[in-house]
Amino acid sequence: MNEKPSRSSQSSLLERASEIYGLRQAIRGEAPVERRRDVQAQPVAEIPTEVAMPVPRAPVVASPVPVIKEAAQSEIFVPTRHQIQVKVDRAALRENGMIVPAAPPSALSEEFRLIKRHLLLNAFGGRNSEATDKGKLILMCSAQPNEGKTYCTVNLALSMASETDIEVLLVDADVAKPEILSTLGIPGGPGLMDALADPSIDAESLIIDTDIPALKILPAGRQSNNDTELLASDRTPIIIDRLAAQNPRRIIIFDSAPALAASPASVLALHVGQVVLVVRADQTSEGELREALSMLEGNAQVQMLLNGVTFAGTNRKFGNYYGFGDKS
Repeated sequence: MNEKPSRSSQSSLLERASEIYGLRQAIRGEAPVERRRDVQAQPVAEIPTEVAMPVPRAPVVASPVPVIKEAAQSEIFVPTRHQIQVKVDRAALRENGMIVPAAPPSALSEEFRLIKRHLLLNAFGGRNSEATDKGKLILMCSAQPNEGKTYCTVNLALSMASETDIEVLLVDADVAKPEILSTLGIPGGPGLMDALADPSIDAESLIIDTDIPALKILPAGRQSNNDTELLASDRTPIIIDRLAAQNPRRIIIFDSAPALAASPASVLALHVGQVVLVVRADQTSEGELREALSMLEGNAQVQMLLNGVTFAGTNRKFGNYYGFGDKS
């Protein structure tokens, strides 16, 4: 596992991960190809690992809403979550080495620009390629905990939200240990599991608008002892389809539990068009990776994102071209 084939300096992290682990054949169902052991691995620019974060109480700003539903009725109007905008904690993002919206370009933001471009091409298609079926539904997971899954998920969502013509809905589907809200500094509330458990609840009404115009959040919601059963119910595809139908330019990113630590990832993989498996360099074993891939079998395209490695041997110094960063 310590020896990895060299790679093109132009390849993305998704492509590098696939080359390093030699799993293109495994994903396609072909016989594995023996990896070369005469080529030394090239270190690559490190993407920091996921870190625990405090849960700051972000101020809640209510947008103007009518006070009375109808003049003829003395019924007090209760605003939906869509009419409440919360502020993403930029200071917490900066402190934890994450992408900060509207900040100058950096090596990290440029790496995620490369990653998202490939995923968006699958989602919407291009001149020479057709869109992947359900490609706008993206599942983020890892083989084991502590491999940087949520860190990469939030950074990907923030990067995609900077696009001018799409909307990003980030769904916290790691229902056992949800971390999306605390990472962004957003107060908790009802979410996906509440909508699954109660057919009278519209999941769209539980979405939280953020002060990043294109970024919306659907919390995990309440915890229960039958999370996997609820996710495996017939109501799940109904909710997902309704969320997707709200906006044809909406990308839905699910932050799921690690595939080998909890069962929801294998269930959710059946409902998406793309799966991004976060691989922690020098931590995720090849056996764990192959086992995780086998549990994510379905119609989705599975790709790997290599996290926590250093790339060397290239002339890439992202951020410097824009006049920022270390120019030495």
